[in-house]
Amino acid sequence: MTDVVVAGGGLAGLVAARHLADEGLAVTLFERDDRLGGRVHSDHQNGFTFDRGFQVVFSSYPAVVAELDREALSLRPFAPGATLARPGRRTTVADPFADLVAGVRTLFNRDITVGDKLRVLRLRQELLRASAEELLDNDGQTIESYLEARGFSERFRERFAAPFYGGITLDRSLSSSRAVFEYTFKMLAQGTAAVPAAGMGAIPDQLAARAQTSGVTVETGTPVESVTPERQERGVTVETPAETVGADAAVVATDPESARELTGCERIPTAGRGCVTQYFSLPEHQQLDTGNRLLLNAADGRPNQVAVLSAAAPEYAPDGSHLLSATFLGEQSADNGSLAAEVAESLAAWYPEHSVAGLELLRTDRIEFAQFSQPPGFRSDLPDVDEPAGQVYLAGDYTEWSAIQGAMESGQRAARSVVETRSPPD
Repeated sequence: MTDVVVAGGGLAGLVAARHLADEGLAVTLFERDDRLGGRVHSDHQNGFTFDRGFQVVFSSYPAVVAELDREALSLRPFAPGATLARPGRRTTVADPFADLVAGVRTLFNRDITVGDKLRVLRLRQELLRASAEELLDNDGQTIESYLEARGFSERFRERFAAPFYGGITLDRSLSSSRAVFEYTFKMLAQGTAAVPAAGMGAIPDQLAARAQTSGVTVETGTPVESVTPERQERGVTVETPAETVGADAAVVATDPESARELTGCERIPTAGRGCVTQYFSLPEHQQLDTGNRLLLNAADGRPNQVAVLSAAAPEYAPDGSHLLSATFLGEQSADNGSLAAEVAESLAAWYPEHSVAGLELLRTDRIEFAQFSQPPGFRSDLPDVDEPAGQVYLAGDYTEWSAIQGAMESGQRAARSVVETRSPPD
């Protein structure tokens, strides 16, 4: 007997399944791939850990605090701020409240004006006082127009905001909604950007373990082919290649295109942004001085950013090696070797005092859909979790906003909606 079927084993589906099981419901989760996690997973090869593209988790996301045992994940934080890199020049931008020494370096950073530094501090205090939910509702401007209206200089926008938020929104033009900027700025001021010691795949692994402990039946390698709500009575029929399952309700937590096909919900966004992330090894003696911060390309965006992952998480690389990732935004027509050559050329220009002759390309991830587009006003166009007909519900970041927070929060909301519909108020 199955009370609820969950289609899709990404973060949203795993969270929804666990909450439903915790309510005493019999839950079966079907995942078409052989592993869980959706867009969040890790591979381990030859002592290296490769996440699916460059990903981090913000430790202060409310859903992360609620759904994950952060201590068990052994989060390895990056130092706050970033290193701005241009040919022959590197400077530091950091939050003085989080890192006093780096904050002093920031005071003398000529890539950002004194006025910009004061504006950042005022913005920090303002956003720390603001409600996170209220910030997401303020999505009527682009990041570019928002920063310009607040008086931030063109230099600040081009050299820091474009590469930093280009990495977050995959949009170096800063045409995404200000809501994403304000929300993530607040989260970074409250916590850290980090990776689990075992890789980002440890996040769905933990969610899956919790779901199964709560009683969820998980079947991988099993796609859901159709979800049909009953017309005359409550319930749904779910078809997989192996069986037909009747249930009281279904939660569709698949990728956006599959969710559209299964539910007929046209408001699910399928236009997305992609990226190409390359992974490199570098001999230990060729350590780059990043201060355990992201390297942002303040010049031309090729690549947009470089992260020395093993500086934050030594577990990501075997002894004697460092692991670097370099990310290009959008689809790239150049072949892997040509992109790697651009990375090597950029690093050599940024670090003329170092040799990067030992840089070796290990892997290239071409990710066509990393997140959906989030222009101003995007939130009003997203579907509600209960938008499909009948007892069919949606769980995916495409009901909230494109982030780990959005995915897990959508799972929470979908589960609540199912439970409330089953047990309407007196």
